Amino acid sequence: MTVNQEVAKKIAENLLQIKAVKLNPSQPFTWASGWKSPIYCDNRITLSYPKLRTFIRQEFTRLITEEFGIPDVIAGVATGGIPQGVLVAQDLGLPFVYVRQSEKSHGLGNVIEGVVDPGQSVIVVEDLISTGGSSLKAVEALRKAGCVVKGMVAIFSYKFPQAEDAFLEAKVRLLTLSDYEILISTALEQNYILQKDMESLIAWRRDPAQWGK
Repeated sequence: MTVNQEVAKKIAENLLQIKAVKLNPSQPFTWASGWKSPIYCDNRITLSYPKLRTFIRQEFTRLITEEFGIPDVIAGVATGGIPQGVLVAQDLGLPFVYVRQSEKSHGLGNVIEGVVDPGQSVIVVEDLISTGGSSLKAVEALRKAGCVVKGMVAIFSYKFPQAEDAFLEAKVRLLTLSDYEILISTALEQNYILQKDMESLIAWRRDPAQWGK
């Protein structure tokens, strides 16, 4: 769920401006999953822009404190959630850990890097939510370690129906600073796309696996 519409639009405007988000319905991108997509989003680019980076950090901090209260630990999901999570943890004066996609193949074989204790409350930080699979794997790892996951925050979500169902089933409250619907409406308003592109962009989000076939 996107909580603040004004913030969501500002984030969308900035993502488009710095080209962290690219929209091209006529020449779609190919994701690692094989899906054809009219959008490509790389929120890591925001780290190169100090004013935007600061705004995102401040909004994450506000969102967490207002909606969840102060947790014991901030956890970032590797890799995109790590720098964002560190910034938030620093802002709140809290411990930080990060969660790998899988166990290390050497050393201690850790999934969670850093110190967590059973019973500690955790907020998970992500940069982007697509299907939600990797994000929820991180939640599972934290819960297995005995942590209480209070929720997750992310910069942006595509709001795929299957992702929303997965978070609901896992009983994880997800809050985002912006989302796909706000992004494409902002893109249309500011002439990044044309009205004729909207039907294709809306259809893609409804069924991304079949779109473009």
